[in-house]
Amino acid sequence: MSSYHPLTEQEAIEIAQSIDGFFPAGASLSCKEIGDGNLNLVFHITDSVSGKSLIMKQALPYAKVVGESWPLTLDRARIESEKLILEGKLAPGLVPVVYKYDKELALTVMEDLSDHVIMRHGLIGGTRYPLFADHISTFMARTLFFTSDLGMNQQEKKLQVKTFINPELCKITEDLIFDDPYTVTPNNNISPAIADAADALTRDGELHFEVALLRDKFLTNAQALLHGDLHTGSVFATPESTKVIDPEFAFYGPMGFDVGAVIANLLLNYAGQEHWSADDLARSDFRQYLLNTIVDTWKQFEEKFRALWNEHGIDRLANSAPGYQDFYMRRLLQDTIGFAGCKIVRRIVGLSHVADIDRIPDDAKRERAQRLALEIGTRLIKLNRNAASIEQLIEEVKAASK
Repeated sequence: MSSYHPLTEQEAIEIAQSIDGFFPAGASLSCKEIGDGNLNLVFHITDSVSGKSLIMKQALPYAKVVGESWPLTLDRARIESEKLILEGKLAPGLVPVVYKYDKELALTVMEDLSDHVIMRHGLIGGTRYPLFADHISTFMARTLFFTSDLGMNQQEKKLQVKTFINPELCKITEDLIFDDPYTVTPNNNISPAIADAADALTRDGELHFEVALLRDKFLTNAQALLHGDLHTGSVFATPESTKVIDPEFAFYGPMGFDVGAVIANLLLNYAGQEHWSADDLARSDFRQYLLNTIVDTWKQFEEKFRALWNEHGIDRLANSAPGYQDFYMRRLLQDTIGFAGCKIVRRIVGLSHVADIDRIPDDAKRERAQRLALEIGTRLIKLNRNAASIEQLIEEVKAASK
């Protein structure tokens, strides 16, 4: 079973039985393939007698959403496994534990988080996560700071950049987020109801200029080791716990791309609340919760990042230059806002959408949610280089919602 092939459920059970000391000897295991993403098989393996369980994630050599015509590297399984292990060291308790990685099968065996729910689904159902801002800000501050030139040996960082070179998956991001939404391409997935708004994106020169600047940062700024796909579908959560999953898009890039992804996906849920909330009062209340979470996430992230810098910063000049830390953090906020806007836009007109909006059954409400999201996204993109506070982002969201 050592040569690569997509596993069957029975083969997954056999591998699980071979992991020393995890399941009791002779345990009768059950397995179900539960993957709902585009790039992987995911097996849930359980022993009903002991109550023990685990997850196996196997990379596919193509994107399921497209098929075998879109080949993908299996090395992303190595990247995901190594990134999860590193995240576990830098932000313990905020990622699943990795039990095993099999290079030949592109397989990662990890902790089962079935007692959590995908945060996107939870938000759609109206669940609130009072500790999320604290948890995700800790995760981002520690994983970004300690993989940057501010927080780790700069020569070792260069070697780590090499380890996490991820050109195939970066290419997906470069196209789907920073190019396709602003041109006519069969890769886009545009609802006929918003064809006019999608067409306007292709003709907005001011918007294209800002996206080009953000694209350049994504292409060239190896600032820190990113998760690379940090949306609410990559977070398992309960009201008390947060676990970040699926870092297969990890690479060295601009920090604001990760922070912006979190904010973007909270705003996509915000845009869909006309349907997901029961009435006007409930909608207003839940939207305010989402906005408060965004503000709390940024402010706690900034506070924690600065504290790590002040205590653990290793770059003499960056530590001592008057005003440099303030400049750095303002630029990071601006990047965060710009990347958030790009992530929102692509989820409305690009190849892959989000359930927060696409699962709205009423055509008129779904169209209004799509248009609101596009308005928010384009406003944030155009704001980014002039932003000085997270409150300006909130002001733009509220202005778009009027």
